[in-house]
Amino acid sequence: MQGKVFIVGAGIGSVEFLTVRARDLIAQAEVIISDALVDRQLLDLAPANADRIVAGKRGGQESFKQDDISQMLVQHCLQGKQVVRLKSGDPWIFGRSLPEITALKAANCQWEVVAGISSAIAAPLLVGIPLTEVSASPCFAVMTAHDLSLLPWAAIAEIPTLVILMGTNNLTALLTKLKIGKSADTAIAIVRWCGRPEQQIWIGTLENIQSRLPEGSLSPSVIIVGEVVKFHGQIFGQQENLSANLLENLGQQTDQIQEKLALQGKKILVTRAATQVSQFTDLLVSQGAEVIEMPTLAIIPPTSWEMLDRAIANLADYDWLILTSANAVESFFKRLQQSGKDSRALHSLQVAVVGRKTAEVLANYGIKPDLIPKDFVADALMDAFLAIPDYVLTDKKMLFPRVESGGREILVEQLQQHGAIVEPVPAYESGCPEAIAPLALAAIQSQNLDAIAFASSKTVKHFCLLLDRMASQATWQKWLEPIKIASIGPQTSKTCHELLGRVDCEAVEYTLEGLAEAIAKAL
Repeated sequence: MQGKVFIVGAGIGSVEFLTVRARDLIAQAEVIISDALVDRQLLDLAPANADRIVAGKRGGQESFKQDDISQMLVQHCLQGKQVVRLKSGDPWIFGRSLPEITALKAANCQWEVVAGISSAIAAPLLVGIPLTEVSASPCFAVMTAHDLSLLPWAAIAEIPTLVILMGTNNLTALLTKLKIGKSADTAIAIVRWCGRPEQQIWIGTLENIQSRLPEGSLSPSVIIVGEVVKFHGQIFGQQENLSANLLENLGQQTDQIQEKLALQGKKILVTRAATQVSQFTDLLVSQGAEVIEMPTLAIIPPTSWEMLDRAIANLADYDWLILTSANAVESFFKRLQQSGKDSRALHSLQVAVVGRKTAEVLANYGIKPDLIPKDFVADALMDAFLAIPDYVLTDKKMLFPRVESGGREILVEQLQQHGAIVEPVPAYESGCPEAIAPLALAAIQSQNLDAIAFASSKTVKHFCLLLDRMASQATWQKWLEPIKIASIGPQTSKTCHELLGRVDCEAVEYTLEGLAEAIAKAL
């Protein structure tokens, strides 16, 4: 099969801003190589077995070299794979597409470019700032402030409306350049994370905008300069005759400068399964954090399906199905479907789950659990069974699909002590990835992290194993010294103490939301 690379514009955020063509290509991709700013939920559209590689470039941070990215595209294409190179916004607007296309052409690889919605166009639109208007702006220019020396500032001063990308990290110098040809009271708007729930806007003049900005990084932002900024107030119901020289008092007239997000300016390493897109990442990003993902679990099939297949063939013999993780749910139902059955085969069983996330994944198969403990840990499931009025566990037969290497032994023993017949069967295995993600390793080595988040004991174990392959324990323990260790609950904390020697914060509620809250309080 001949491979092909699709250089696809991901737009400005969620699925709603994708083109139909982009959505369809992601859904069929065998490999996705995405930019750092691409919303992780877009990767959920890809097949479960698709390879996901985050190879984005962020100014001043560790990143893949452009030649390495181009070579990855060529290699996967020559292997006959359908590759999506997912770029934030539009591939042709500061997307560095040309070097990749050049490499693909040199290797005789097939390629195609798919347009996307650029933040240069969308950010002004979403905050009510028209880029063109009959009297205020007959034209506009889009530019990057990455290297100010490359721009003709005298000519730029004559353009009524400017849209500037990659400008907040060099804002002082940028404002100085702008004031060479524009008056100090020229209106300016800065829009951060356009099109996302955490979108923010700050408005002022070239003279006072910096005094209105919060501390910390504003990236990624779009800067709009010109008289058209006044239309933001008109469209959103503020003073209709707002002019540039009145913008100085805008901070007192509106609430556009929003409160600092809980994790704004913080960098967090998230450990996760290699083939899963982390909802936890989206949660942290929505609170202002910058997230680096480090795959520490590789979810693979068990050595044999024999025990699970036999159990599925005899589901009517069981009283309960116990599911203690999202991986267990997914593995069980995939095998159920491969046997030619669906959720209706569980009509005679009751289902017990541990954790909100497990229940949410179960709901995707049209099933609501009959039993879920208040505390989201497996050990609490025993108490939930005992709390059922007049219910006797003796001789109740329970099917327990779980990781092949075992787990939740205390739960199994407790149920057996109360007379239940528990049948643990391997439904999946969780191994350790072969190598540590380069961006994650660089961030750990440079101590350029505020916290590392662990949502299971196994992620802690594999995290340590991966670091052991890179350096001595004494060396990598030193790397972690200034970084907070965050745990989702008691079992994970126990493993952190055993292998890392400490836990700096533990979730009060044993959920991803609880873990994010614990990190915010600790930082």
